[in-house]
Amino acid sequence: IEKLVKTSSADRDRDRFRGRLYRLLGVSFGLLCILQAVLNVSLRLTLCESNTHTHTHINIHLRCNQHALQGWLYFNNSLYYFSSARKTWNDSRQDCQSRGADLVIINSREEQEFTGQLKKLTWIGLTDSETEGIWKWVDGTPLTTSYWGPGEPNSDGGRNEDCGEIRFHDRRNSWNDESCGSSNFWICEKPADP
Repeated sequence: IEKLVKTSSADRDRDRFRGRLYRLLGVSFGLLCILQAVLNVSLRLTLCESNTHTHTHINIHLRCNQHALQGWLYFNNSLYYFSSARKTWNDSRQDCQSRGADLVIINSREEQEFTGQLKKLTWIGLTDSETEGIWKWVDGTPLTTSYWGPGEPNSDGGRNEDCGEIRFHDRRNSWNDESCGSSNFWICEKPADP
């Protein structure tokens, strides 16, 4: 009888241990399933965002390549067209507008150096034709940061110099005021992602 009681007690302890073990395994398995579901959802959301970003990047890249075939260069989220002919400031602006762009507006030192690479007298989208001495960009915004060459703008010799150009002598400070009727090369600018 003693043996039976000991065996019965040992069986109960073993059964309790097994019960606890199965419950622990069940809870652990349930938690792993929940964790797996959360990871699946997170991965799917990340993948969707990545695909959207990738598609946008590919579309911009394709548009830039298409424009490159037409003579446009990509820089800092904008496309630039460097002319190979000379025209007056107004004719140059009309050419840019016919291309869905406008004369370049220089917003940073990096853009100034990028546009200065042409090393030719080049029109930019800057003029004081409305009010002498009040320089504005072609979009109507006032000039705040400038890269005028030494002594510029100066309306040299009392001439009517109302349009901005880049001179090639210094890529950092190379702007000059010039008569709008002079013939220069020009740079058009438009956003890469309209």
